[in-house]
Amino acid sequence: MKSKKLRVSLAVAALLIFSFVVFTGVRAASFKKTQDASALSAEEAFELTQFLLSEYPEEYQTLKKLPYNITQPNLDVWAKAAILVDVSNGSVIYEKNADEIIPPASMTKLFSMYVVEEEIASGRFSYDQEIPLPPESWACNMPPHSSLMFLGKGQRVTMEELLLGLSICSGNDAAYALAYTVSGTMEAFVERMNLVAADLGLTNTHFVESSGYSELNQTTAREMAEFATIYLRRHPDSLRRFHSVLSFTYPKAKNLAPGDKPASQDFTQGLPAKITMPITQENTNPLLGKLDGCDGLKTGYIDESGYNLSLTAVRGETRFLSVTMGGPGNNAREGQAGRVHDGTELMEWAFANFADSSLELKVHPYLVRSFNASQKMLRLVPAFTARTITVPYVTGTSMAENLDSLRVEVHLPDYCWGQIEQGQPYGKITISINDYLLQEIPLVADRSLKKARILSTASDYILSRIFIMHK
Repeated sequence: MKSKKLRVSLAVAALLIFSFVVFTGVRAASFKKTQDASALSAEEAFELTQFLLSEYPEEYQTLKKLPYNITQPNLDVWAKAAILVDVSNGSVIYEKNADEIIPPASMTKLFSMYVVEEEIASGRFSYDQEIPLPPESWACNMPPHSSLMFLGKGQRVTMEELLLGLSICSGNDAAYALAYTVSGTMEAFVERMNLVAADLGLTNTHFVESSGYSELNQTTAREMAEFATIYLRRHPDSLRRFHSVLSFTYPKAKNLAPGDKPASQDFTQGLPAKITMPITQENTNPLLGKLDGCDGLKTGYIDESGYNLSLTAVRGETRFLSVTMGGPGNNAREGQAGRVHDGTELMEWAFANFADSSLELKVHPYLVRSFNASQKMLRLVPAFTARTITVPYVTGTSMAENLDSLRVEVHLPDYCWGQIEQGQPYGKITISINDYLLQEIPLVADRSLKKARILSTASDYILSRIFIMHK
């Protein structure tokens, strides 16, 4: 009797072992066939995005700290406030009192241009359309000492000419003409500008009019740099089309009101009674044509702000942007000298010590086997995007040799085990030069996986051991 029970027990055990072996074999075969993981559902993708935004908030901001530490340089910057950023990735490489609130003066016009460029991109306006000039935009109705492109009653002017007059001559009359064209009133246009600032999270930026003449307009060097970075990314052609143009001649014969003569036009209220036409004005940016690679961006001055400058330059694949505010000077000549000094100081230091390198992360997402889990493959994705990195000059005899030493390595686990939490790191990407770590990007699970059932746990334990042996 006992031997019969023993035989039955052994048979059952053998059957269970056989079944387990078969189950393990089938599961092993399924692992071999699995080459990918299913795409995320819309809900899973949203949850992952929200988690990463909360876990790595700075990496999703327009401006951010460098991912590595540098010694703060002892630069001779005369302006009260300054900031210097890498446009490609928003890394801040230098700052001085960057959060001090200062009137932007005519740098305000960059916001005006942004609004107009957005309207043109939407198809509501075009560069070549002729714009009617309301009395509020005539040069004779501008405040005393205004910068002007010399708009007058009945003139025929295109949208592109107004944008040139705004960017090159810093014409307050052009700012008014564009405001009334786009929004009907100055108040409505300023509301639009403030909405742009609010949407971008620029909490210290506010406007009361679009030309920059008012000292009640306000911003900081950091927020102006953040906005200018976005402006350059969204409308890069504006540099070639407007900000790098060296001079502007207006009004030409084609612009004059019917019956006016090219030789002269009548202006009033403090302006010369007769102004010889046309008038050629040089770009107010003093570093155009002088600083290698400089192709923008915008100056600003009122008594309450001092001499301001948003400056950008590109060399090779690297573009930097600086904003200096509260620059010294008792007159325009001294103010321009300060702009040239600070802009040159910042840009030459930046290009001598940093350069951009593109990051080509070829495998995305990264697949890892997952044992003892509800799915057989796990997808790991970078916690944040890094298309370029600002590389410091730390090795070699030249920047090119320094960039050649850059190394990007992907570190993945052999496999993942058990329950997986969405957004948690299970690998990483490291970017380094020799032994100098520049940046580490976590590779996180793009979804949560539940732990497998008991039979799968035992089977996967064996399979994971075999998997490691054959690595």
